[in-house]
Amino acid sequence: MYYSICILLFTGFTFLKSDPEMKKIEVGSSVPQFTLADQDGKQFSITSVLGKKNLVIYFYPMDDSPGCTKEACAFRDQFEVFNEADAMIIGISRQSVESHKKFAEKYHLSFTLLSDESEVVRKMFGVPVNFLGMIPGRVTYIIDKSGKVVYIFNSQTQATKHVDEALRILKELK
Repeated sequence: MYYSICILLFTGFTFLKSDPEMKKIEVGSSVPQFTLADQDGKQFSITSVLGKKNLVIYFYPMDDSPGCTKEACAFRDQFEVFNEADAMIIGISRQSVESHKKFAEKYHLSFTLLSDESEVVRKMFGVPVNFLGMIPGRVTYIIDKSGKVVYIFNSQTQATKHVDEALRILKELK
């Protein structure tokens, strides 16, 4: 039993938690409208950027964990490339505004982190939960300026590949 659980954890086995509120955003879907607090405690509404920029919205499990730190720092290191692609990076997890603030300051993150403590937005997108419902999924959505989802990348274990995939798709949008 222990061996099977470890294999599930390390292979990134993914399933959707049974939750009637859970929806599933797919390629071609319109991005759902939401408002969440950012790392500075300010309310951020997705409608404030729709139609102005391409969006890279990535859901990650937890601030300051090894994989999430690698992913966030990879987005940070490519920040100017995303700017050149006219794209805004938005990271979302269930940690508090205070946790996001510390995480952003510690790693000099120059993009928006949103606090989804009640996981309402995660459920709106249908982000899966991994390892028996204990670890929130790691999924990146690329949204074009019209507000349509053009690409989804889902990988719990390939944290930095989210950045590579996002850049690849943004280049194709030009």
